[in-house]
Amino acid sequence: QDDDPLKTIRLGLDHLPSLAILFDAYRVWYGADSDVNAAEQFLRRRLEADESVIYGVLQGEDLVAFAQLYPSFSSVSIASIWVLNDLFVVEDQRGTGCGRLLMEAAATHARTTGAIRLELATAHDNGRAQRLYEGLGYVLDEDFRHYSLSI
Repeated sequence: QDDDPLKTIRLGLDHLPSLAILFDAYRVWYGADSDVNAAEQFLRRRLEADESVIYGVLQGEDLVAFAQLYPSFSSVSIASIWVLNDLFVVEDQRGTGCGRLLMEAAATHARTTGAIRLELATAHDNGRAQRLYEGLGYVLDEDFRHYSLSI
């Protein structure tokens, strides 16, 4: 199956079982405890409420990568933006172009919905992702510091 072409699709509720497994692996990669059921319920709520858009990469019938986008807004620009909040590629598919396919799908989605930009954040030590983003024209924000308050 390794020679099957990669295919990018928009994911929906019918993809939840396989998507939840990848989403759980993504969360574990970032240090969260594994909980596939909670991952599936979180994704179900986002999709049912139309609060996120999720793209996936299939190799044959297997889901091997996903990216989740959340809608947002720029008050200064009085326009819509998209936040690429999650991107994950299964380990044995890294370096095969899955990440690039997802980034292209996200940019196309942002353009076709009239957004003025696509934003993302990644870990300081995630050099592989940083190289991908910068290679696609993303620019490191050196004007603003981003803060977070745990509630």
